[in-house]
Amino acid sequence: MKLQRRKTTQFKIGNVGIGSDFPISVQSMTTTKTRDAEATLAQIYEIAANGADIVRVTCNEVEAAEGLVEITERSPVPIVADIHFQYKLALAAIDAGVNGLRLNPGNIRKESQIKEVAKAALGQNIPIRIGVNGGSLDKDLLEKYGDATPEALVESALKELRYLEDVGFYDIKISVKHSNVPMMVESYRLLAEKVKYPLHLGVTEAGPLPGGLIKSTAGISTLLNEGIGDTIRFSLTTNPIEEAKSGRQLLEYLELRERNSLDLIACPSCGRAEVDVIKVAEEAQDALNKENIPLQVAVMGCVVNGPGEARSADLGIAAGKNKGHLFIRGEVVRVVEEKDMVSSLLNEARLIVEEGIDARLAAAEDNAAEIAQKDINDLLNSQGDINKFLERKKSVVEITSNQDND
Repeated sequence: MKLQRRKTTQFKIGNVGIGSDFPISVQSMTTTKTRDAEATLAQIYEIAANGADIVRVTCNEVEAAEGLVEITERSPVPIVADIHFQYKLALAAIDAGVNGLRLNPGNIRKESQIKEVAKAALGQNIPIRIGVNGGSLDKDLLEKYGDATPEALVESALKELRYLEDVGFYDIKISVKHSNVPMMVESYRLLAEKVKYPLHLGVTEAGPLPGGLIKSTAGISTLLNEGIGDTIRFSLTTNPIEEAKSGRQLLEYLELRERNSLDLIACPSCGRAEVDVIKVAEEAQDALNKENIPLQVAVMGCVVNGPGEARSADLGIAAGKNKGHLFIRGEVVRVVEEKDMVSSLLNEARLIVEEGIDARLAAAEDNAAEIAQKDINDLLNSQGDINKFLERKKSVVEITSNQDND
């Protein structure tokens, strides 16, 4: 089912389209010193290679603005300059050739300065993100609302928005981030009712893994499923590569971006399994990730139910006693030895990427289905049918065939 996104205005950051007519974009931020252009560029390339469409860098000093000249020229993705406190650094970043700006209303408050930046950005066709943050809200709004409430965050955004619109600036994206997930969700819902501009989603200061990942996923995916959101960032206390990976995978799992990374699904295992499913799944994930296999791959612990339960997967392996059933879209194509399960999975994944699903189904071994069925029967005879399919089917037939004598 395709999600219906909220309709927004449109613009571009560099060559990346922003707004409801474009794919939702993934953003991350460098942790290097921007004045060190080589180190920053190296990290940008890594972040971009792992799924980021846009990268933000800090511009907190004159040397950083100087570094942006080389960074923007050599970056593989659009660069957004993050500006705090000193509005003149925003002007310098524009001259350096950045593709976008992020301004924080909580620490650049003078209307005249904000409008000066907007006029300069307008002249260079550079979009601006109004980046409201629950942790750096204007003190006047904190006094008015008593806390960084959704109403306070939205009021801050709308105040800044008026300054930009006053000078005819409309290439605007807005974020109202909060470290509290319910407050973050409510802030964006409220803002979405009041403006038609694209929204950048994120749970600010989400923290390290795994908590930061859980909080970010909870907040961002809730809104995306409601059609709210045009760019996203996982603000994690870890290597920004993980932010890019997480953001990209979330969009793929929600079917909001085409798959270009691995989606490994696996059963949680149980006493019925004849192999260590957790170990096989971990080994498979590691092997497939190393080759950037862009498929949905299943690792299932039971040959009786595995291929059927994971029939939507592009490729999978289901474990029997000393055997593995390799299947494509639920159809067993060959039976392999237990020791070869991961290597066979990896080899078949390579072939699917190279030849396609239909070609690999056509290349299935002639007797694969028969061997697989024999393994299933042997397992049922030794373990019994835990789901009691045959008994239940017989019972259903008896119930429906009984005459109603009343």
